[in-house]
Amino acid sequence: MRILITNDDGVYSPGIAALAQVASRFGEVRIVAPDVEMSSASHSITASRPVTYKHTPLPGLDAYRVNGTPGDCVMLGTTLWEKVDVVLSGINIGANLGNAVWHSGTLAGAKQAALLGLRGIAFSAPATDREQPNFESLKPWVASVLEMLLGIPDLCLVNVNFPAKAPRGTLWTRQSLRHYDGKTVAAKDPMGRTHYWFTVVPVEATEEGTDRWAFEQGYVSMMPLSLDLTDHQALSRVQQLEAWKKLKFA
Repeated sequence: MRILITNDDGVYSPGIAALAQVASRFGEVRIVAPDVEMSSASHSITASRPVTYKHTPLPGLDAYRVNGTPGDCVMLGTTLWEKVDVVLSGINIGANLGNAVWHSGTLAGAKQAALLGLRGIAFSAPATDREQPNFESLKPWVASVLEMLLGIPDLCLVNVNFPAKAPRGTLWTRQSLRHYDGKTVAAKDPMGRTHYWFTVVPVEATEEGTDRWAFEQGYVSMMPLSLDLTDHQALSRVQQLEAWKKLKFA
């Protein structure tokens, strides 16, 4: 099995090294990741300039850095390394739960794989202001999750989030759909110039059975995703409405 690994924290992140070390138990591994942090880059693809890559020495790992986004890395990685079976993205420094899946660069790496007809699995773990996740303690859980997910070949895209403390177990979850208030906070830099911070404030309680709920309860959240963004219920309603109008005014 050929396993391509990317992330949005950059090729030198300890999270990607930990993921690659575990993944090497399951197959042949290659890292192709951004040369700088690309957090919240979402599913952007570089189209206005050429993209390049360089071999990057990481202890015991075959790694390359790309001057582009996680999506670029998957495109380039699958082009230069043929017959990739699965793409892993992460382990991200910071959780990717609920609405974060819309702007997550980590998840974008896995989504790009799914768009190419490959399997994509994204991994994330929370961090505090002072400490990164304990990747060493997460390795057994990464191995357990990988063994489970790789054994279900029809799952093309999965978002995995580890809790802040030692997990109680694993749960299959759905996306938390709580809304949030976007806020723009103005401040001054040391030169007196105005700059802005973008932040969000959650406004709804967490729904049981969601990725955020599992995370808060101390479980590893495993959420299958679909590339189809169609609201099928809304589509059915409007189609029925159009059919009723045509019947009424016929």
